[in-house]
Amino acid sequence: MPSTRAALSPTQRRVLASLKRSGDATAEELADTLEISSSGVRQHLRALRSAGYITASQDRGQPGRPADRYQATDLAEPLFATTDASVSLELLRDIEAEDPEMVNRVFQRRRRRLVEAAGGELTGKTIAERVDLLTTMLDQQGYLADFDQSDDTHYRINLHSCPMWSVATHYSQTCTSELEFMRDLMPDATVNRVTHKTAGAHTCTYEVSFHHQR
Repeated sequence: MPSTRAALSPTQRRVLASLKRSGDATAEELADTLEISSSGVRQHLRALRSAGYITASQDRGQPGRPADRYQATDLAEPLFATTDASVSLELLRDIEAEDPEMVNRVFQRRRRRLVEAAGGELTGKTIAERVDLLTTMLDQQGYLADFDQSDDTHYRINLHSCPMWSVATHYSQTCTSELEFMRDLMPDATVNRVTHKTAGAHTCTYEVSFHHQR
């Protein structure tokens, strides 16, 4: 079974990314979104399904022959990770065996390093610019991030993939650190997680409400 990003073709990665962003989709829906042929999409879906990166269920809510609806599996979570976003699960387990409290310190140190690296880029920016830059940073780390805006001070940041998935499913500090990272970078906003991938949602979604317009 493929285990690295190199195992997927560029088009297969586009198909998989589109699936992760939508939660689920039929071959026809993917073809429309990606502007490629349905037959081409089905070929890539067969390869992805064979590799275990997606699964399918029949959509019986529509008239006529049920269509297959495809969803990404947990195996697809690490495929969009960058090297900088990865943390070794094996190393964390070794650290925990020596000193359980040190695991918390490792995540705190990593969060502070990320905040220091990113903080300067947000200084002096408007609210909209900061949300856009933060989302871009997260996207570049492999979170397949985007955001929605309801008004000038209220946003939703959506993370469709988790480059830290193997660690997050074992260490809740991963998700706590992710939330605190956003709060540290936007101290003039209230940031809350409203959906969570480890709880079964297909995205981690954060509501960001700024206290004043800037």
